[in-house]
Amino acid sequence: MTDSNESLDERLKSLRIDRTGQPASKRGVPKLALLAFSIVVVLIAGGALWFMSGPKPVDVAEAKRDTGGGAAAGETVLTASGYVIAAHRIAVGSKVLGRVAWIGVDKGDIVQQGQVLVRLEDSEFKAQVAQARGSLASAQARLDELRAGSRPQDKQMRRAAVAEAEATLREAELELERVDRLFKAGVAARAELDRAVARRDVARAQLDNARQSSSLTDVGPRAEQIRAAEAEVAQLRAALDFAETQISNTVIAAPSSGTILQRIVEVGEMVSPQAFGDSGTRTAVVSLADLNDLQIELDISQADFAKLKMGQKAEIVPEAYPELRYTGFIQEIAPEANRAKATVQVKVKVDSPNEQLRPEMNARVNFLAADKALDAPPVAPRVLVPAAAIVRRGDADCVFVVKGDRVEMRTIRRGDASGASVVVLDGLSGGEQVVTTGVESLVDGDRIRINGR
Repeated sequence: MTDSNESLDERLKSLRIDRTGQPASKRGVPKLALLAFSIVVVLIAGGALWFMSGPKPVDVAEAKRDTGGGAAAGETVLTASGYVIAAHRIAVGSKVLGRVAWIGVDKGDIVQQGQVLVRLEDSEFKAQVAQARGSLASAQARLDELRAGSRPQDKQMRRAAVAEAEATLREAELELERVDRLFKAGVAARAELDRAVARRDVARAQLDNARQSSSLTDVGPRAEQIRAAEAEVAQLRAALDFAETQISNTVIAAPSSGTILQRIVEVGEMVSPQAFGDSGTRTAVVSLADLNDLQIELDISQADFAKLKMGQKAEIVPEAYPELRYTGFIQEIAPEANRAKATVQVKVKVDSPNEQLRPEMNARVNFLAADKALDAPPVAPRVLVPAAAIVRRGDADCVFVVKGDRVEMRTIRRGDASGASVVVLDGLSGGEQVVTTGVESLVDGDRIRINGR
C-alpha cells in the first residue's frame, strides 16, 4: 500500500510546472524540435518564392479577321423557322349542282392533267340536252322554209285564186248591170239593186286580196322574217351548247398534274359551285397540289427584314430530317407587313424537293449572305484585337500571343480604332489568342494560366 502511494506522488511531481526560468536546453527539451521548426520556415519561404514565380492568371481574346464588307458570301446572316407549303394548292370544285355518283381517286394518289377524278349524276342534264335539241330542230325548220321561199305549186294556187276572183267580179258586174236596167224600167226594186252593188264590191275586194297574196307568193318571205327566224335559231343553239356544257361539267377532271392531298366528298354527297347556308353541300371534291413545287413560308421580324432581299439564297433544314439539306431562294416577299405581329411574310422556293419534304412540315431556313459581284475589287482583310491587348514597349506596339502555357511577345503595326477594338495592319494573321489583362507586367516567355480554364 505504501509503495503505491509513493509511485503516485512521483507521478504528480513530474506534472508540476517548472517556474525556475532556466534555459530550455537545461530543462531537457529535445534538440529535434529546433530542427523541425527550421525546416518549416525554409518550406514556407520556398513556397512563397514558388508562388511569386508561378504562372500568371490572365484573360485572353481572339484576334478576329474581318473582310471589311460584312458577312462573307455564303455565310448565314439570319436563321428563321417556318412551314412547308405547296406553292399552288388547288381545291378542285364542281361547276354544277349535283350528287356524287363515282370517285376515282384517294388521298396520296398522283394524277395527271385531265384525269377524271369525280363523276356526278347526269340524267337531268341529259334530258335538258334532248329538249334543247328538239327546240333547235323546230326553229331551224322554220328558218329553212323561209329561206327556200314559195314553192311553184303555191304560186300556181295563188294565180288560180286570182283568176277565180276575177271571174266572180265579172259575174257580179254583169248582174249589177241587169238589175240596174230593170230598176230603171221600174221592174226591179231598189233593195235588189243595192244587193247587186254589194256583191260587186265584195267580188272586187276578193280580187284585190287574191292578187296581193299571189304577189307575196311570187316575192317570197320578208328579210325581217328571215332575220327573226335566224335569231331564234341562234338562241336555241346557244341553249343546246349550254346544256351540253352542263352535262360535261358533271365529269370533274384534274386541272393540273399533282398529288391528291385530301379527298373531301364521298359517293352520294351533294356538291355545288357555292355553299347554301347550312345545306351541307360541298364546294370542293378534292384538294390537289404539285409536290415538286414547294415553298417555305416564314414570318420575319421587321428588325431582321433589312438582311433579306428577293432572290437571296438559303439553306433549308426540315425538322423531321435534321440531317437533310435543301437549297432555295427567296421567291416572294409580302407587299405589306403584319402590324399586329410586327413581321413580314417571306416565301422561300425549294430548288429540288423530294418525297421526304411534305407540306405543313416545320423547317428551319438559314439565309445566306449575298454573293459579291464578280467585278467588285478585292477587299483587303483586317485583323481586330481588343485595345486592352496592346502594350507599348519602347518605340513599338506589342501584343502577347498565347503559346501553350507561355506567351510570346509580338511586335505589331496598329491602324485605326474600330469601336472597342484596334485594327492590326501587320504582325497578326487572325485567329491568334492574345492576352487582354495584366499585359503591362508580362515579358516574353512568361508562364500563364487562362482564367476560367
